[in-house]
Amino acid sequence: MIRPLLLALIAYTASGQVFPFEIAQAGEAVATLRMSAPGTSWERTGHEAAIADVSVDRRPAFQVMLFAGSEVRDYTVFLGHLKPGRHSILIERNKSYSAPGSSVVVESAAFRGGITDAATLHAPILYARKNTIGKFTDVPIIVYAETSPESLTYTVIFSNEDGGTSTRALMARWGRTTDIEYVYRLDLKSGHAIIQGRGHKDIEYGGKLEGGHPLLIPVTDNNMVGDETPSEVCYRIAPVLAGMSANSREKVMDDDPLSYALMAKELEREDKLRPYGVVDGNKVSDPRNYLYVEAKVRVANSGVVAMARRKDDKLWRSSSLGRVDYAIDRSGWIRTTIEFPPGTKASDLGDIGFTCVLVPDSERKMPVTGTCDIEAVSKAFLLDSNYRPQSSWLSVSEAVHLNAGEAILPAPAIKTTP
Repeated sequence: MIRPLLLALIAYTASGQVFPFEIAQAGEAVATLRMSAPGTSWERTGHEAAIADVSVDRRPAFQVMLFAGSEVRDYTVFLGHLKPGRHSILIERNKSYSAPGSSVVVESAAFRGGITDAATLHAPILYARKNTIGKFTDVPIIVYAETSPESLTYTVIFSNEDGGTSTRALMARWGRTTDIEYVYRLDLKSGHAIIQGRGHKDIEYGGKLEGGHPLLIPVTDNNMVGDETPSEVCYRIAPVLAGMSANSREKVMDDDPLSYALMAKELEREDKLRPYGVVDGNKVSDPRNYLYVEAKVRVANSGVVAMARRKDDKLWRSSSLGRVDYAIDRSGWIRTTIEFPPGTKASDLGDIGFTCVLVPDSERKMPVTGTCDIEAVSKAFLLDSNYRPQSSWLSVSEAVHLNAGEAILPAPAIKTTP
């Protein structure tokens, strides 16, 4: 338990603020720092964000990327194991890696101590990928933990993906251009831990621990991790708890809509956006021009393609853009997107359906037949002008089975509710 000292006791240094607090019981501590960075915005080159240095009891600092810009946001971080008694944190602007002319404004700091939940005790200390420092790209914005009596799994949502899947394919196959990667899995009974290393391979973790926290750093441009030499920027993002039994991983983004705005702004800054209806290499349209569809599917030798159309249009639009390699060939909860003209509203949308297409196997051989089962469709939504997910307008009454080469357009099991 932590007893914050009076706000009047907050001290100011030449470059930062000191927040005293007191701990009654030893244990892990967490701080929620309400901060903003006036004059910055994620899409503006040279004005992207400020970085705050946070030091506990004058120990070496870790960093907080103020990616929300001038918007006041709660950034929750873990502080490590602290002894009973009085402590303090010092918050300063990082002069080396903050955007020029940026500032760090701390509105308040709240503390919790004596924390014993396993998800916080084992959360990863994540270092910035070395080739991203100073570039404001591929930054970790959310860490979430999936828990069970036997294990803990930590997944990081990065603002972007500089390598790996193309931008167009990300929108078609994953329904976003953020990068969502599991980084660390711990067996609570044996203590055995694995990480997702190069080539998406599970690797036994034998690196350093700070208390129960593994020290990880992305080592590839698609954010696979290792226990290699740390970088100069270190994040201690407190995890949120998430369950994946009834939704896709992208549900975590829905719960923190700023992730969609950062996704769009980074696309803009990196010149990955194109006008609606224009084919321009690997670029995509404004994320607000897409219908986002979440479904639970089961596929065999095949891939699912979502289709939709406006009420005033006979034209069906496809999530795969006509490419077999953009069809979704994995089972489970999935997300995909379908592009529509700018300004499309939920009330403009009519039917939605699915097609089942054959996809090559791992040896690039085309199978003779396959199946797709659409077991559930949980939501379909658009983003509003501020990139926030709007209410879903779709509900499902029964599952649909398709053989490869079959389509259900419109799907009778699905009704729209604008």
